[in-house]
Amino acid sequence: MTSHPEPPVLVLGAGPVGQTAALLLARWGLPVVVLDARPARDPVGSKAICQQRDVLDVWDAVGVGAELARRGVTWTTARTFHRDRELFSFTFADRGRSPFPPFVNVSQCETEALLDERIAASPLVDVRWGHRVTGLEQDTDGVTVTCETADGEVRVTGTHAVACPGPRSDALRSMLGLTFPGESFEDSFLICDIRTDLPGWETERRFYFDPEWNPGRQVLIHPCPDSTFRIDWQVPPDFDLAAEEASGGLDRRIRQVVGDRPHEVLWRSVYRFHSRLVDRMRVGRVLVAGDAAHLVSPFGARGLNSGVLDAENAAWKVAFVRRGWAPEELLESYHAERHAAARENIDVTTATMRFLVPHTEEEARHRLDVLERAATDPAARAQVDSGRLAEPFWYVDSPLTTPDPTRPFPGRPARGDVPVPAPGVLVPDCPVTVPGRPDVVRLRQLAREGVTVLLGDDAPVPDLPDLGDLPVAVHRVAELDPTPVLHEALGARADELWVLRPDAHIAAVLTDPVAVPVAVSRALALEGPPCPPPLARSRRAPARGPVPVPTI
Repeated sequence: MTSHPEPPVLVLGAGPVGQTAALLLARWGLPVVVLDARPARDPVGSKAICQQRDVLDVWDAVGVGAELARRGVTWTTARTFHRDRELFSFTFADRGRSPFPPFVNVSQCETEALLDERIAASPLVDVRWGHRVTGLEQDTDGVTVTCETADGEVRVTGTHAVACPGPRSDALRSMLGLTFPGESFEDSFLICDIRTDLPGWETERRFYFDPEWNPGRQVLIHPCPDSTFRIDWQVPPDFDLAAEEASGGLDRRIRQVVGDRPHEVLWRSVYRFHSRLVDRMRVGRVLVAGDAAHLVSPFGARGLNSGVLDAENAAWKVAFVRRGWAPEELLESYHAERHAAARENIDVTTATMRFLVPHTEEEARHRLDVLERAATDPAARAQVDSGRLAEPFWYVDSPLTTPDPTRPFPGRPARGDVPVPAPGVLVPDCPVTVPGRPDVVRLRQLAREGVTVLLGDDAPVPDLPDLGDLPVAVHRVAELDPTPVLHEALGARADELWVLRPDAHIAAVLTDPVAVPVAVSRALALEGPPCPPPLARSRRAPARGPVPVPTI
């Protein structure tokens, strides 16, 4: 165990969300103690495989994004079929020039292994396996968790905690006084990782409605590295995997998809989908993230991708509070922003599940009508819902965002598209050149160093508030990129001043330089901060232990 003169931030859970939070906190110079109930890493099954472009960008900030993109399978096209007829396909937009593909499929185990390597190289991160949290207390000075270990009960104290121990977190949610309302979907889903050769399928995501080899239900196929494919079958609620294997049914089911070619089953499981969200994602000094805070169906890959964006949001805000760059009230914006993002994910994925698994005969008739018309009717194709794929949330209603009436947010963009740059939206990524900084080659790299102000050609340099040693950078767009690429990606006017947050979201677009310090203060909750909720009462885990929640 490593000791530091400063008290640590606690991260509860060493899955990819916890790993990301720990590395991002360490990137801001904070010591971190990670606590996980498991005795060691358990690399079983590919689990979450589909990583979105902007999540790879977050991981690049901790040194693994480019390597994950290199190791994974890149896909740019999503195809949707009804029975044996292709209804439509679409590709993904990029308003900038990101070095990352829209999606990369790579095993969660490989992601965790790369993140573990970075953690092992960081003197600021201390991972403690075999620490099951049984109690949590907090006050105005910090957070103390009680852990059960092989050597007995121990207490670990930190200034704040990011809680991301995964879906089986009923005990922790109870300690924090949180509810976890939602629903579970009746149908089951069979998932298999299969190694085989499927020429032409290596770079496409394929979704089949009602194929002849799974009548009345759906099948989803994702390519993975090393000639591996992830196949999901929707199956009846009473599906018995052991009986299916014993009867030879699983082999027949696989051959109906891959044909009569050699294949190897690497992993298989049966699960049900859940749609749940905690009532609060901030309780005092504890921020709840990932599957501990929200569960959604995986059609759209919004689980882990959303959890990583939780981690980034939590990490920079805890770091800014710890560094004295922002007041404790900044943490309340974590709940405001990420709870809204989770609600959006639940709305999107619930609509998908209603289309995949109709609840009534009327809904079933409607779906069949849409699918049959979609073969020839573009309007019907827009109603076919096989899962809207993961995308960053837009913080247009955040208390940290300064709205711009000349750039109103038009709402959820079309499938596969990205929103037009505006306050609250993640800034497009583009190549940039910073004098004396050969290590910075992209706009988002620059933005993630602190607060960034971008100036149009005619915009004056603003006076900024005294923020101590907080990193603040001011750059002219034309000096960062003399070509039209960055200017066109932003849609920036010559008199505009852009304020970017430390997570590369746009905090404000202004034309009055006097308004810039106000917008910067607002982005850090220094100006009119939201009222924080009261601290949770100290609680211990119920004697019966956590109630298991099926893993997605």
